[in-house]
Amino acid sequence: MADTNYDLVIIGAGPAGLTAGLYAARARMNVLLLEKSVPGGQILVTDWIENYPGFPEGISGYDLAEKMRIQAQDLGLKIETAQVHSLNLSADIKEIVLKDRSIRTKSLIIASGASPKKLGIGEDKYMGKGISFCATCDAPFFRDKIVVAVGGGDTAVQEAIFLTKFAKKVYLVHRRDELRAAKILQERAFANDKIEFIWDSVVTGVEGFFGIEGVLVKNIKTNEEKTIKADGCFIWVGILPNTEFVKGSVKTDEFGFILADAKMQTSVPGVYVAGDVRDTPLRQIATAVGDGAIAAVCAEHYIENL
Repeated sequence: MADTNYDLVIIGAGPAGLTAGLYAARARMNVLLLEKSVPGGQILVTDWIENYPGFPEGISGYDLAEKMRIQAQDLGLKIETAQVHSLNLSADIKEIVLKDRSIRTKSLIIASGASPKKLGIGEDKYMGKGISFCATCDAPFFRDKIVVAVGGGDTAVQEAIFLTKFAKKVYLVHRRDELRAAKILQERAFANDKIEFIWDSVVTGVEGFFGIEGVLVKNIKTNEEKTIKADGCFIWVGILPNTEFVKGSVKTDEFGFILADAKMQTSVPGVYVAGDVRDTPLRQIATAVGDGAIAAVCAEHYIENL
């Protein structure tokens, strides 16, 4: 069975997808947004957002996601919980294959986002038993405990600072000798006496039976190895695009991020991309929102010219 009436289908309900949906709904397009879990994307697990315009005091990731969702749905956007299994983009009418049916649409926006990259240190075995990718979700479980955080970018530093609200000690392990995070975040981290920095180092493994009891750290310059006694390990070392369902349907870079031009047009006419899943020099809420707006308007123009 197939639904055949859509002008536009959007895959992913993060900031990019919700913005695209808002613009499409305002244009009175027949649009459907598909989200495999909960609308909001990665910002749902972001403790506090200070760099999104219009909120000078900052706003929690959850609250911002909810405001975006409500605004889009109030304009008539239909959001459905469904996971996309594959795409068929060979014809003018695009086909999105779900578990129980397929959907046909004149145009498509892929805004499926990205997921945290793993280190290969037993994340699957220890997930929920000490390893986490989300301080906002799991920090309360480490109240008055010692944890290791891995990474040096904005997310790693901001989340490490958040961890100090609960943990008594946070070791921040970074493979370089300086952080990549925004200067204001660095200043806050350096001023926090609960954070100890371990430079030029990588995490090579974890120890423990029922849960994590130690984290193995190696200095990449001296090859010195040591074990940090810790109850948890939080990992923020980059992201991978959520493009399993794409499977060669559109062109990507070597990492799987979808290539597009300034109009968010992919290698397939009528198929657009927005947000973190796109090959882009900056992955922020503000850029995702911009991508989503451009993609929706360009999709509208594409349909008008069919």
